[in-house]
Amino acid sequence: MRSTRLRAAAGTSVFLLIAPGVVAGLVPWLLTGWQSSGPPAWVAAIGWALIALGAAILLEAFARFVVEGVGTPAPPAPTEKLVVGGLYRYVRNPMYLAVAAVILGQAAVLGRWVLVAYALVFGGVVWSFVHWYEEPALRRRFGSAYDDYARAVPGWWPRRPR
Repeated sequence: MRSTRLRAAAGTSVFLLIAPGVVAGLVPWLLTGWQSSGPPAWVAAIGWALIALGAAILLEAFARFVVEGVGTPAPPAPTEKLVVGGLYRYVRNPMYLAVAAVILGQAAVLGRWVLVAYALVFGGVVWSFVHWYEEPALRRRFGSAYDDYARAVPGWWPRRPR
């Protein structure tokens, strides 16, 4: 089991660098060159808070795939178990929401509307991916366990802790 978790941790780390690294790092840099329009300090402060919150959520969600799911978020190396703990108790898609928060935080820090538009495009692409690929794949893989989970936990708007 230890070697399986080590492989899961390595695969998850690589996927973290590739997927969110490109989506919330490379693409925003290509769109802005990290050039700021000089937003008000309070807007930038909100942006930094969103970036920090999004990064923390992203790291927790990725770690949960290793510890609880014994796998990775990458479709070619999925988890052995359905991940339903941690932040996944409150929302089914914390990773995507975290990446969106990072992008919107960057938009605020830099004062760049192009990143707000990019976040909206990202949201549409992610929603489509989840709706037409990810959820059907999870239903095939985990059956009624996923159906029960999907009925109990909202997909995009976190429920309040109980």
